Amino acid sequence: MSGERNAPLAGFTVVEHAEGVAASYAGRMMAVMGATVIKVEPPGEGSGLRRAAPLLTRDPAASALFHYLNVGKRFVTCNVGSSDGRRLLDELMARAELFIDDTPVRRRPALRLDPQSLAVQHPQLVFLSVLPFGAAGAHADYRAYELNVFHAGGEGYLMPNGLTLETFPDRPPLKIYGHFAEFIGGTSAVCAGVSALLVRDNVGGQFVDVSVQDANISVGCFAVQRLGDGVLESRHGRSFKYGGVLECRDGHIGVLTLEQRQWEGLVKLMGDPEWALDPALRDPLERSRRGAEINERLRAWAKTQRVDDLVKKGQALSVPLAKYNEPADILESEQSKARGIFAPLDLPVFGSVPAFTAPFQLNGEALGVTCAVAEAGADNEAIWCEWLGHKTAKLEQWGQHGVV
Repeated sequence: MSGERNAPLAGFTVVEHAEGVAASYAGRMMAVMGATVIKVEPPGEGSGLRRAAPLLTRDPAASALFHYLNVGKRFVTCNVGSSDGRRLLDELMARAELFIDDTPVRRRPALRLDPQSLAVQHPQLVFLSVLPFGAAGAHADYRAYELNVFHAGGEGYLMPNGLTLETFPDRPPLKIYGHFAEFIGGTSAVCAGVSALLVRDNVGGQFVDVSVQDANISVGCFAVQRLGDGVLESRHGRSFKYGGVLECRDGHIGVLTLEQRQWEGLVKLMGDPEWALDPALRDPLERSRRGAEINERLRAWAKTQRVDDLVKKGQALSVPLAKYNEPADILESEQSKARGIFAPLDLPVFGSVPAFTAPFQLNGEALGVTCAVAEAGADNEAIWCEWLGHKTAKLEQWGQHGVV
């Protein structure tokens, strides 16, 4: 089955058998890059993610998360635990180049979804396994959710920090809102899966084992590096000595001056106040020692300023600062529009809404989203009958027996 667009993965077929966010995001990004991604769901109501909060509608339940993760895919139902269902999945995999799966390790052998079985049955297939702790190791069989893998990656130990920690000094470690850790895992899976596709003609199929925890450890790689130097970083010591988040009259900015010229630009931006012209503050070590004093003055000054004015003037002076955007700011941003990172997507009830496409361009062009999510099994006839050649009567019989 060929892709519909002139995109890097056009012509590739991906079978996605996934319940989790990380694996589903990997499939989403491959669909955006032009692959034909066929999502295999359980018969009936389909994936549990279809009912995951937040909901676009309650009756029937329509998950905003599911719609985001599954744009551009095809949808079939199949009971892979039944003999007929497993044969259908085999037929799909025989036509595909890549298989995405997040079935727990202990359940795979009974379903013949373990890497050894698939290597024998489909030697040219790239098997992209996406699990919380990977498919090997002491924790391979652990169940985990976003909260678990985020903190298992170590980043939560370093949060909150900076202004938030100063404002709420007793707040315990936090996770980033939403599904940050799983999206990081899904991004790693996309990179690993595409890499395996690139060499598939030379080496054949491969088992690609992605751990969401491993991917999140890479996010905190600097803390791991500092641990190697004998420094245990924590949220109390992670903050930069001065700068960071500054509250303005109409919002917040983030500023970080690592270089001497950047500090000098910041002093000019503030109007060359007498305290900042102290010759001792030309020494970066002295500025670090007096960070609390500098931040007190920076924050007092920032509260008198407007965000847009500071950003414009700061950029002209080579001061690395930027506005802290709210979601509405991102949608209306001239930068977002120029990059084409949002495209219209038609949703039931809501109509056309802006949907995120991809965090990159190809050949100077933004990627798009093709079609919105359909109901579970919407493509059963197109895939099982028209593409794989089964009779409509057989499809109806499978439906009656819970195979599809």
